[in-house]
Amino acid sequence: MKLDFARGTHRVALVCVVVAWAVAAHYTTALVETSSWGALLGIAPFAFVAATFAWHSPLRTVLLALLAFAALGLALLWPTLARNVGWMYFIQHVGTNALLGIAFGRSLIGGREPMCTRVAALIHGAPGPVLARYTRGVTLAWALFFGLMTMVSIALFAFGPLDVWSAFANLLTFPLVALMFAGEYVVRLRVLPPEERSGILDAVRAYWQPPANPALAASRRTPATRRGHR
Repeated sequence: MKLDFARGTHRVALVCVVVAWAVAAHYTTALVETSSWGALLGIAPFAFVAATFAWHSPLRTVLLALLAFAALGLALLWPTLARNVGWMYFIQHVGTNALLGIAFGRSLIGGREPMCTRVAALIHGAPGPVLARYTRGVTLAWALFFGLMTMVSIALFAFGPLDVWSAFANLLTFPLVALMFAGEYVVRLRVLPPEERSGILDAVRAYWQPPANPALAASRRTPATRRGHR
């Protein structure tokens, strides 16, 4: 019970952090002309990812040195960045969605394994024809979703008021992603048999903690799943 409560508390805290970041990003983008806090918020996610990657890389010293030079460059450009927070968030939003769309779409061509099929295989083992067909369709749906998000973001930033673009990019992106997850889950319940269904958290755990070998993957299947593959 204590463990469940702790997990629930962590999830609520994470949601609160995401909401607070989105509101602050919208405020510093659309409602003020110059904001050092807005520039810091825009850079922080990329800096955290880059620093984490550099720290765990075999080339740690070299990459950390490059990050230090990048930080110096940002410090010299800081007044310009603080006056152009909207551009920072625009590049961040379009770049993230475009890269995700390309990643999902690229996995559908050239004989590659679709991204969602790969995640399903981590959970269930080798997917059957129904699950393989479904996960390929889901991969295509996510590729189209992120492609559409990219195009709408570009159109709103280029032709609409900044506050409208900011509301879409900073306030609506996460709810739209959550709605996409929810819609896909409803379809999954209707299309897939019970032994081949999985939740979002199952996918996250499987992706970040993949089994070391195929035998271990098979041992992780539930009895119902094993019966479904016989």
